[in-house]
Amino acid sequence: MKTLRLIAILLMLGVVAGTNAQVTKASGKNSKKKDKDKSGAQITDRQQSFYEVKEPSDADLQWMKVIYRSVDLTVDKNPALYYPEEPNADGQNLFFIIMRLLANDQISAYEYLDGREMFTDEYKIKVDEMLDRFHILYTPAKGSNAKHPTYEIENADIPSNEVLSYYIIEKWEFDTRSNQMKARVEALCPVLHRMDEWGGEAVRYPMFWVKLNDIRPYMAQQYVFTDDDNNLPRYSLDDFFKLNLYTGEIYKTKNLRNLSLRQMYPDDEAYKHAQDSIEQRLRRFNNELWVPSLDELQARANAEAKARGEVVEGEEGSEESVAEGDSEETEQKVTRTTKRGSKKKSSSSSKKKSSKKKTKVKERKAKTSSSNTSGVRSVRNRKK
Repeated sequence: MKTLRLIAILLMLGVVAGTNAQVTKASGKNSKKKDKDKSGAQITDRQQSFYEVKEPSDADLQWMKVIYRSVDLTVDKNPALYYPEEPNADGQNLFFIIMRLLANDQISAYEYLDGREMFTDEYKIKVDEMLDRFHILYTPAKGSNAKHPTYEIENADIPSNEVLSYYIIEKWEFDTRSNQMKARVEALCPVLHRMDEWGGEAVRYPMFWVKLNDIRPYMAQQYVFTDDDNNLPRYSLDDFFKLNLYTGEIYKTKNLRNLSLRQMYPDDEAYKHAQDSIEQRLRRFNNELWVPSLDELQARANAEAKARGEVVEGEEGSEESVAEGDSEETEQKVTRTTKRGSKKKSSSSSKKKSSKKKTKVKERKAKTSSSNTSGVRSVRNRKK
């Protein structure tokens, strides 16, 4: 009886242990799922922080210049921001990405204030008002509410073919931590080029400002090709702005009077000169921060001398040797190509030169000899 009781007790303990093990395994699986969910959430946060370019603090900056550029999508490499006009297998263009993000309430847009841009909550635009202003058709999406309004817009209703340029805010900053001058794009503004009902020249309508850090994670997923010769997309839209692959003319610099370059320089030549001078100063700024070496100074001096048409000291001997070598080569060519008579002429000319020298010597001897003989004859005559 005792043995039976012990066996029954052991069986009961085994059943209880098995149930506990199953519970722990199930709880372990659930915990793993929770860990995966947490890790997935952390990865998305990392992605957002990875693509975000942090602005340097004022303590690390020693100099900064704010530049406004107009990026024409029909010039040079800028069409990478325009094509494809409508979404296809290659992806979608930059304006489509921005409009989808605004319609889904994933990013914020700010008012265009013409040089007084403020990226704060006070100046955030309402998407429905912007769509009504530019006559873009839309319908409220399912689940839309007052706090998080979302909209549905058909691809054909997005006027991407009319967005032919962008305004960008470019900051040139000298960072003391890296001791380098860097250009960073802070925000961009799509510009509509629309013609009136009567035709004529298209009028530009700046739409809104979007901070580049807000759309970087989405631009990094869209790759574009920047060269017609290579149709392989090697750069993303984020790389396109980060590496400054675009080209655009400067139309304004941040100033106290908030004037554009056209207002400051109405003449076309003065306006172009101002643009070129600003561009050159920005490009030279990083090089002029450091003291050049002696070799660099000598190279600059030689380049300036060549530009003025002067001969550099170290190259005088080489030029003379080159000239002598050329003359010798021409003489050799002449002797080789001439006929036998010409060679005889050259030999006869050399004989004439030698004979001339000999005659000069004979003349001198004749003079001395004549003087001596005359003296001897006179003495003999006197003796006789």
